[in-house]
Amino acid sequence: MTQPLDLAGLGAGPFNLSIAALIDGLNRKGEQINSRFFDQKQAFSWHPGMLLPGVRMQTSYLKDLVTGIDPTSEYTFLNYLVEHKRFYQFLTAELSAVSRVEYADYLRWAAEKLPMIEYNSSIEAVDFKDNAFELHFTDGREPVKANNLCLGTGKRPYIPESVRPYLGGNVFHAIGIAQRDMSVEGLKVAIIGGGQTGAEVFENMIDQLWGKPASVHWVSRRANYEPLDETPFTNEFFTPQYVNEFYHLPESVKANIVASQKLASDGISPDTLKALYQKLYELSLQQDISHLDMRPNRELTDMNYQKGTHQITVQNGMNHQTETFDADVVILCTGFETALPSYLDGFSSRITTDENGQFELNRDFQVGWDGPQQNRIYAVNAGRHSHGIAEPQMSLMCWRSATIINSLLGKEVYNLKQAMNLVNWQQSQPQQTQAAPAQEALTA
Repeated sequence: MTQPLDLAGLGAGPFNLSIAALIDGLNRKGEQINSRFFDQKQAFSWHPGMLLPGVRMQTSYLKDLVTGIDPTSEYTFLNYLVEHKRFYQFLTAELSAVSRVEYADYLRWAAEKLPMIEYNSSIEAVDFKDNAFELHFTDGREPVKANNLCLGTGKRPYIPESVRPYLGGNVFHAIGIAQRDMSVEGLKVAIIGGGQTGAEVFENMIDQLWGKPASVHWVSRRANYEPLDETPFTNEFFTPQYVNEFYHLPESVKANIVASQKLASDGISPDTLKALYQKLYELSLQQDISHLDMRPNRELTDMNYQKGTHQITVQNGMNHQTETFDADVVILCTGFETALPSYLDGFSSRITTDENGQFELNRDFQVGWDGPQQNRIYAVNAGRHSHGIAEPQMSLMCWRSATIINSLLGKEVYNLKQAMNLVNWQQSQPQQTQAAPAQEALTA
């Protein structure tokens, strides 16, 4: 067996790609970080089943794999545009947001350039032997040893309990909807979930992407179809300064804060809401649109299968009445949930989790475990409860990557100190920043 890797990444989604891209840049500058990132897919892809027509990012293209930490890296989104000869056209287009199709292609482009990504590598189990982690693969290849791990295998689709017995066929999570060979012509459709994905599916139902449905019921637990809060002070939640402040709060208050900030990350893009409303208005001038049934403030309480159709039961949060309707097709836009990956089944007893089964993470995104301190387990997209709402978003992924790399190397290869904090979250006095003398500023 060869020398242990310095870092083994489990999964090669955007978050681990960000770490790999920064490591590659450091190695070109003289560092010698021996890393490999393993992914079970045959090639890179980023939620291909959710790339519906017209869908757009909710995050600035500058918050890419590396720019916030190393804007000179070859893995920036701007360099992707330059290499594809689209830089000027991209600027001229004045897009309010990058399409998810283009951003997925950017991620694929970066993944293909990185030398340490290995596909067709499904991990069966993780062990710890002889002072190193040991990765075992489902295809029986020789195990790989690593001194440190970074878990980045993502989350699993959330399926409401009442729906689970009927999952399959015409009852499915939206994660794969764009790749389904599906027709809803003449069928009754239920969309469960009032976030961005639910809005995108509803819009494509209006556009008859999958045929003309007999009816569409769009159910949301939220009081209304609520917009993403993209205002400046809300976006302060997605800064390193805020994450640092949030991390040190008592655990007893973190959950309430995260819940109160939901629309900062999980609302519907205002452009999507406007497009939906305009389409509904224009359709209403031409035809009866009562078959397009929008039901906010409803909680899914039950689902049954009777007489060849699914009967959906919801509780109206406004009048507390129970409502039922039938659906031939049920599309779950219910998001994702945290779950320990199956390859940790035999290792989970050594990992520290909280009462909700979530990793206990330190400030540097290290998972608590009972092994040697010099052998570290990092986790990405696993700390919403500990680091705040920015953790599952792309907004700070390169800052988190740099934090992990600094911890891995035991030195400050990236200076992560922030010059100023516009919002005084906890300090009794605002931080003072010293301006350069006027003459120096003019002559610098």
